[in-house]
Amino acid sequence: MRLTQIAKSVALAGMLATVAMPGFAQESPKEATAATKAANDALYKQLPFSNKTDFTNAHKGFIAPLPDAVIKGEQGNVIWDPTKYGFIKEGEKSPETVNPSLWRQAQLINISGLFEVTDGIYQIRNLDLSNMTIIEGKDGITVVDPLVSAETAKVGMELYYKHRGNKPVKAVIYTHSHVDHYGGVKGVVSEEDVKSGKVKVYAPEGFMEAAVAENIMAGNAMSRRASYMYGNLLPPDAKGQVGAGLGTTTSAGTVTLIAPTNYITKTGQKESIDGLTYEFMMAPGSEAPAEMLWYIEEKKAISAAEDATHTLHNTYSLRGAKIREPLPWSKYLNQALTMWGDKAEVIFAQHHWPTWGNQEVTTLLKSQRDLYRYINDETLRMINHGYTRDEIAANFKLPDNLANTWSSRGYYGSISHNVKATYVLYLGWFDGNPATLDELPPVEAAKKYVDYMGGADHILKKAKEDFAQGNYRWVAQVTSKVVFADPDNQAARALEADALEQLGYQAESGPWRNFYLTGAKELRGGVKQLATPNTASPDTVRAMSLDMFFDYLAVRLNGEKAGNAHAVLNFDFGDQGGKYKLELENGVLNNTANAQDEKADATITLSRDVLNNLLLKQTTFEQAVAAGDIKIDGNADKLKEVLSYLDNFEFWFNIVTP
Repeated sequence: MRLTQIAKSVALAGMLATVAMPGFAQESPKEATAATKAANDALYKQLPFSNKTDFTNAHKGFIAPLPDAVIKGEQGNVIWDPTKYGFIKEGEKSPETVNPSLWRQAQLINISGLFEVTDGIYQIRNLDLSNMTIIEGKDGITVVDPLVSAETAKVGMELYYKHRGNKPVKAVIYTHSHVDHYGGVKGVVSEEDVKSGKVKVYAPEGFMEAAVAENIMAGNAMSRRASYMYGNLLPPDAKGQVGAGLGTTTSAGTVTLIAPTNYITKTGQKESIDGLTYEFMMAPGSEAPAEMLWYIEEKKAISAAEDATHTLHNTYSLRGAKIREPLPWSKYLNQALTMWGDKAEVIFAQHHWPTWGNQEVTTLLKSQRDLYRYINDETLRMINHGYTRDEIAANFKLPDNLANTWSSRGYYGSISHNVKATYVLYLGWFDGNPATLDELPPVEAAKKYVDYMGGADHILKKAKEDFAQGNYRWVAQVTSKVVFADPDNQAARALEADALEQLGYQAESGPWRNFYLTGAKELRGGVKQLATPNTASPDTVRAMSLDMFFDYLAVRLNGEKAGNAHAVLNFDFGDQGGKYKLELENGVLNNTANAQDEKADATITLSRDVLNNLLLKQTTFEQAVAAGDIKIDGNADKLKEVLSYLDNFEFWFNIVTP
């Protein structure tokens, strides 16, 4: 048994496998139906497309375009292709296969390059999912949120240096704990410069714990679902991926992480960073578990992090995440208005384009504030009238003023899934009807549904009639039952794929479109290994605390297999981590820090560096033992027994089929 098995579901690259469906020929995407064309055309009459303010702002301050060269990794793998969204042309009417509102957002996001926000503040846009902001100070520059990958961040810095001159990086700021806001840090600064004190790294309190935990504990499932959410498995074209609403897509390079040197811990905290005065405001539990906004006094500029962007954001992420509370989110934006609303002249975020002018800044903050507050309050009002989760989502309407504000549209989040999340936040998954308290699992229920509805052939005959009438939501819902009852039913898979495809063509939300079209792709061609980001990178693994590491082992423990097992193990990491006691009993693996058991079955002595090398597959358990890097005193078979109970997580699990 190798200890490196511990990392098999942490290092995604080590567990990918193609799961293609034999006998299912890959079918090309289809055209938009008449019903989809009509639904999309109707939006031109509903929304204020004649308002071009966002386009003016998105172009404002333009300095230089992104380099045309494709960014590649050491193995020749494509990390970022700045030309692949060239089919999105500003000023052109949307294709029939794209929601016009989403197409408009994609046009805006595709306005790329180096921009001046205000004197001394610059942004690199559309070189990754997020923006990288560069703030010029007294002696150098401060870099805010260095993208997903070190490779894209490096290219962004080179573009800045080319047009603004070489200036030393004095500080890095992480606005929050999501990977697109820290992953490229080693493309900006070296770890040695941070350790030496040449560069300070600022982040909100709780940043490291949040950044690591989100990518580890449920990271396998989140990453698989993220491949749907960001359209990583789709081609970039008018029938495929046109963006994610928040940005185009994620880069596929090296995710890095350097621990912060300076933490922001309270609202009102002021820091002088390279000669500029920053006043910070804490916003934990808004768009991220650890997040902060700030105001630069000398620039009269608000950094909104990701709490006020040009879209309705997610209070629940479709990739899977803990539900975010819309009420505190709204209150944070109200606090920003109170603190800085009377003096700010520009507001910029780490996605999209800035907003200039005091009145325009306050208008954006107020509309975003009221958007999240309305989702919270109206959901609760309907809850108290007895409406269920799905009933609320189906009947929820924004006031016209919010609904017709472009920055309130659901390009990334959506009213539907945010409202459902808010319901679950307050009342949980159960709708109160005892008939739904203990429903059959999907496959078993699907077989019953199909039987009760007259069999697969009868269902598909009726579903084709509904498809012809444009009832795609129902067709997808009912044919999914047939697929789960019999995943080899090609006619059912094909019809469900056709319905999902039309729903994708109509979707205003980028993630909804990507989910629908990816589902259609996998129904038609099976699950196939394609390039997706690996957020559980070496730096993330190294950043895991030992508490988190042992908690993650416990997540992987197969409790059924280990139900009658018993073992006590001491771990000694010396000066690099101290001592831990592991106890396996009752199908649970408990860990206790700063503890050892004199009667333990075995004591395992190793350094944290050796553990990292094992996790990253830079050595094997046997090699480390042979080299004397791991010492086992006692019954080594007990360690092997514990490791034998650990599950490995398959990344390419099925989603649209059982």
